[in-house]
Amino acid sequence: DKGEKMLKTWYSFLLCWLSMRLEANPGLKVRITQKGLDYGRGIGMELLKQAVLKETFPSWSGQESFSVVKVNYVISRLRINAIDFPETSASFIPGTGIRLSVAHASATISADWRMNAWLLKDQGGITVSISGLFIAVIIKVSKDSTGRLSMLLHNCQLSISSVKVKLNGGSSWIYSFISGYLEKPIHTKLDKNLCLNIRYKIQMMDAQLRKHMVLSQIDAFAQIDYSLVSSPAVFKSHINLDLKGTVYPVGNHTDPPFVPAPFALPNQGDSMLYLGVSSYFLKSALLAYYRAGAFNITISEELATTFNLNIALFKDFVPEIAPSYVTACPVLLKLVATSPPAVSLSADSCILQITGCVEALAVLPNSTTQYIFTGNLTASTRANLTITKQKLIISLLLKRLQFSLLHSTLGFSKMSLVENFLSYALRSAVIPVINDELGKGFPLLTLAHATLTGSVIKMNQGHLVISTDVHYK
Repeated sequence: DKGEKMLKTWYSFLLCWLSMRLEANPGLKVRITQKGLDYGRGIGMELLKQAVLKETFPSWSGQESFSVVKVNYVISRLRINAIDFPETSASFIPGTGIRLSVAHASATISADWRMNAWLLKDQGGITVSISGLFIAVIIKVSKDSTGRLSMLLHNCQLSISSVKVKLNGGSSWIYSFISGYLEKPIHTKLDKNLCLNIRYKIQMMDAQLRKHMVLSQIDAFAQIDYSLVSSPAVFKSHINLDLKGTVYPVGNHTDPPFVPAPFALPNQGDSMLYLGVSSYFLKSALLAYYRAGAFNITISEELATTFNLNIALFKDFVPEIAPSYVTACPVLLKLVATSPPAVSLSADSCILQITGCVEALAVLPNSTTQYIFTGNLTASTRANLTITKQKLIISLLLKRLQFSLLHSTLGFSKMSLVENFLSYALRSAVIPVINDELGKGFPLLTLAHATLTGSVIKMNQGHLVISTDVHYK
């Protein structure tokens, strides 16, 4: 009826709305190109060789019939002595994941053997030579319910051209008699178990990914949410990962009162990785530090290491205060941010604007303080961005300062003189303190035993793109 149709319409609308909400715009984007995949394949194969040579394998047993005689055998202490992957390749499978293949691989395996038949027992060593091994696997990548990357074995193909067995030890007449018969069960065992073993290894890797922390601690003030906002998008030439990229104050995961705007990475593949950083990421970081009180700074004579922050310095900028202060007592500057700093990304610059209130106090000889003035200020700074050790480093340079007096115990005839004093203090003491904190950097990636090399930052309207290669150490 009409009511049921209306209910279905609203239900469809609700599902559509929820899907749009779930597929939120990312604050960070990561693209792995074919060049990056090829580099990872080379490193991965070397690590795989090292791991396989250290691998231990369980014993296995079987039974073979030789005419009317049944022979029971046990093969134990299996170990791979040598392995070679002369031809390997990796490619993206659009909409699915990654295909890895190995062709013409070979391996040499040694083990101990023991056999038991009617009136006959023997034992010794065995060498198995495998050649013409081909393996092709497709790994499907997706996003799990917690926003972590997930992977599973989508397909596995395997073929082995040749398995040769050589027996050592025991009675010599037995070697030629049974070595040929062992080749078939070993071949069958490899055919049956290699793909199963690969599936198990990928399941272990997936389990490790599920343990990976999507929240990364920056410092005592803030942490970054790296959870995926959508499933990985796999194309023929690359894979895109869209990350939430929200910076929160530690212990407070309330989302910012703004959302990321959509942005795209360039259609390039010259670098291994492309990292897209939206203005949302920077805005959420500034909001987190603002909420944590990181921009509330008191500058004293002890912190102003490059100059003497005292009344004598103040007099140099504002001579008319000289009659009010005879001794050169220290000055305290208390700065409180009144709103989160605003960030603006354009094609050639990153501008950070800090708005706050400043209070100046004189520290008298008896250690009490005497109020001098309060006022509002807006500092416009240019942010220089660099990449160091997988971190985005921000360094501020003061470009312009605007000051308006709210109250003072002294009469200032020229606000520009006070503005010059504050500009000098900010350049010499306040900005360096902020830069020390920002110098700790915002972690962009967590790549174990790797460094980013040849990184280039390109500014765009509303976002920046970092193109970089990776070097594994």
